[in-house]
Amino acid sequence: MEKTRDVMTLAHELGHGCHQYLSAKQGLLLSSTPLTLAETASVFGEMMTFRTLLDDSDQETRKYLLASKIEDMINTVVRQISFFEFEKLVHNERKKGELSSDQLCDFWMKTQSESLGPNIELTDGYKYFWTYIPHFIHTPFYVYAYAFGDCLVNILIQLYDEGLPNFKESYIDLLKSGGSKHYSEVLKPFNVDLKQKDSWQKGLSMISSLIDEFEKTV
Repeated sequence: MEKTRDVMTLAHELGHGCHQYLSAKQGLLLSSTPLTLAETASVFGEMMTFRTLLDDSDQETRKYLLASKIEDMINTVVRQISFFEFEKLVHNERKKGELSSDQLCDFWMKTQSESLGPNIELTDGYKYFWTYIPHFIHTPFYVYAYAFGDCLVNILIQLYDEGLPNFKESYIDLLKSGGSKHYSEVLKPFNVDLKQKDSWQKGLSMISSLIDEFEKTV
C-alpha cells in the first residue's frame, strides 16, 4: 500500500515537469506560472493516475484508495486554507510591529482550531507546528495555490468527463501559457468563471461525490 503514495507523488511531480516543459517557450520571464495555476498540471496528473488505479483495483484496495484520496483532498482544500488564514493574520499583525513567538503560536492555534472545529482537541505542543511549514518562510502564501489548484482541477476533470469540445487542446494551451496570461483568460475556452461561487461549488462537489462513493464500499 505504501507504494501507492509513491506513484501518486511521481504523477504529481511529473505534472510539474510537463507544465514547465510546455511553458518553456514563453521565455525565462514568462514561463513560470502564477500561484493560481502553479498546481494545475500536477494535481490533474495525480487525479488521472488515481482514477486509473481505482478502475484497476479490487474492493479492498478501492476502499483504501478512496479513503486516502478524500483525506488528501480535504487536507489540500480545508487545511491549506487554514494555513493561508494563519499567514494573513501574521502579515497583517506584523504591519503593526514585531511579533513574538507566543503571538505566532496563538495565531496558529486560533486559525487551526477554527478550521478543525470543536470536536478536535489540539494539544499544547501543537501550537509550535507552524514552524514545520517551509512555505511560510520560503514562499509566503504559496499554500493558497494548493487549494485553488485542487478545486480548479476538480472542475476541469468534470468538464473532461462531460465531453467538453476541444478539451485536450484547450488544456494543453493552458499549460503552454505559463505566466503570460491571467488565469481568467486561459479558462475562457472552458467556460469557467472563478469569480462565480457556482464554479467553486462544482469543484467541491467532486469531494462530496468521492465521499458518497467511499460510503458505498463500507
